[in-house]
Amino acid sequence: MRVPRWGIRAVLVAVPAAGVPPLAAAPPASAANCPTLDTRLAWYGDNRQKLQDFINATGSCAHPDAHPLALFDWDNTLVKNDVGDAMMSWLLRNSRILQPAGKKWTSTSRYLTSDAATALSKACGDATAAGSPLPTATDTGCADEILSVYDEHTTTGGKVAFAGFDHRRINPAYAWGAQLLAGYTAEEVKAFAGEARAESLAASPSDSAQAIRTVWVRYYEHMRDLVGTLQKAGFDTRVVSASPEPVVQVWAEGLGFAADKVIGVRNKTENGKLTAHLADCGGAEADSVITYIDGKRCFVNQEILGIKGQAAFQEAPEAKRQAFAAGDSTTDVTFVGDATGIRLVINRQAPELMCHAYANEDGKWLVNPMFIDPLPARPCPYPCSTTAYTASDGTAGPVHDDSGHVIPDQVDAVH
Repeated sequence: MRVPRWGIRAVLVAVPAAGVPPLAAAPPASAANCPTLDTRLAWYGDNRQKLQDFINATGSCAHPDAHPLALFDWDNTLVKNDVGDAMMSWLLRNSRILQPAGKKWTSTSRYLTSDAATALSKACGDATAAGSPLPTATDTGCADEILSVYDEHTTTGGKVAFAGFDHRRINPAYAWGAQLLAGYTAEEVKAFAGEARAESLAASPSDSAQAIRTVWVRYYEHMRDLVGTLQKAGFDTRVVSASPEPVVQVWAEGLGFAADKVIGVRNKTENGKLTAHLADCGGAEADSVITYIDGKRCFVNQEILGIKGQAAFQEAPEAKRQAFAAGDSTTDVTFVGDATGIRLVINRQAPELMCHAYANEDGKWLVNPMFIDPLPARPCPYPCSTTAYTASDGTAGPVHDDSGHVIPDQVDAVH
């Protein structure tokens, strides 16, 4: 889960007004005119100054011909809340999810359990032809079952929905959110995402009467400013997200990211339409890797740095890696940790990520509270020395630093 996950059913507090138009393109700054972060936007402690010092030393002011790589997670890093959740809510409320091929739910995910497939078949029935929209806007039983599998990873009856996956390469529920778009073209999905985006930016907590609620989303103005400043300073800024790629592309336009600067969960296509099969990475088995934990590193290395095969799962040479990375969740821990300069963490109390950030072994980690509705201090230390790490098989264990030492338990100090 995107820890802690703000589900589609969540009711959240009121926030500032919706996003503003995209940033205008700007030429790289000269040494005499270094782009600066907006001093009217308050960051925690001296984080703004540390970011500014990094931009001045690494960007075009100091290196006019360089284009250092800056990578951002999307959900709850650049925006408040989750655009994948917003998309799923919109799809269900507008009856846009299609009956699976052969009316077999197992065709939607290699990791869907037989219990989940049976529950979905029972709830959604077989009256709808394969490839036609399921009437989830009115069939609450079908909608609730899909939502439970997606959001809770269990059936409404409490049965495990996904099994047999590598917990450091894929979250099958995140993947399923993209796989349920099968049958549409990428442009059709972008049109859906545009409608969902407008709805989420206009939403407020009062829009909670529905059984499946509109998920309100807001751009973080601090991050808008950071992205724009990095772009003006010559950085190659990109997004690496565990939400469906066409959906994130629509949202990312609002922060000045071109579509080809976004990597999300990618569907393979057939005859111009998305399928339930996923893009390959690192020579792994089909449909077994998405932009999730070590899978994020794989797609960064493969798609941006040009590292192919199994080597894409390994840490790239330092000279090739991203100079900057930002994230908020354990989903992000590997690609953020790979950054050679600054590693910005938005504190959503994701244990493994926060263990690294607070341990701050090399002094390159920055922790900042959420810019909207920050969490209160965690009442007890993160269990870094015992259970904060999740292994490939799903078992819990201690978190190790880059030197191989167990990280001591860490107090949640930034809130």
